[in-house]
Amino acid sequence: MIEARELTRTIDGNLILDALTFTMEHGGMYGIIGPNGAGKSTLLRLMSGVDAPTSGELTLEGKAASAYGRKELARWVAVLQQGGLDPANFTVQEVLSLGRYPFQNWLGEEKRDTGPLIDRALEQMGLLHLAERKIDRLSGGERQRVALAKVMVQEPRLLLLDEPTTFLDIGYQVGLLDTVKRWQQEERLTVVAVLHDLNLAAHYCDKLLVLHEGRLVAFGAPAEIIETELIDRVYGTRAVVVPHPVTGVPQLLLQPSAESGAVETRG
Repeated sequence: MIEARELTRTIDGNLILDALTFTMEHGGMYGIIGPNGAGKSTLLRLMSGVDAPTSGELTLEGKAASAYGRKELARWVAVLQQGGLDPANFTVQEVLSLGRYPFQNWLGEEKRDTGPLIDRALEQMGLLHLAERKIDRLSGGERQRVALAKVMVQEPRLLLLDEPTTFLDIGYQVGLLDTVKRWQQEERLTVVAVLHDLNLAAHYCDKLLVLHEGRLVAFGAPAEIIETELIDRVYGTRAVVVPHPVTGVPQLLLQPSAESGAVETRG
């Protein structure tokens, strides 16, 4: 599905991604993790075809991502940008209908009745009661849920998520990722998500790709990636790794330094 070979990207003379090579198979859920400035969003933009690599190549189903026409690619690749939707004078239902743009003719018409598809997306994202509300009257978290519902209506085979839990409280973070995971498994989607929360990444992703200073430093299952030495090397912080008491998935507990005064000493 996605293959990178010696993928390099420079912007204004600055090396952002340095010779990445990896393969992501069809039907998996992949997380891209790493500290700020590691190149995570840049890699996602290359996958979306918005930007082209400076050297090397990135292919989607055997064809360079940047070689697809925008509407052609939008028929099977959907992107949820960081921050969700900007406020606009459209209702929630109208925004969801825009997700069908790649399949419409120049009159904005489509042979298929998309009403049931839009209603299902509204229901899955808990938005039925907001269907007629204008986007500019929604909270940031509600707009993020609308943005995901819009890409669900697009019915993609590849879904790219750039920090999808931004602006969401912990309940909605879990709810949104539960929805994505269920959708991914039911429809055999390939999902690639940039995530900051490593505990969520470990729970929901089949494999994690770790970037540090533009380089790929690790790529594997969460049990292989979420370990103390790697976290220290990439993030510069010590952490305790423990299995989740219910799922057994590795989870991080941050460990304050003794110098911070946050560590209790017992005499």
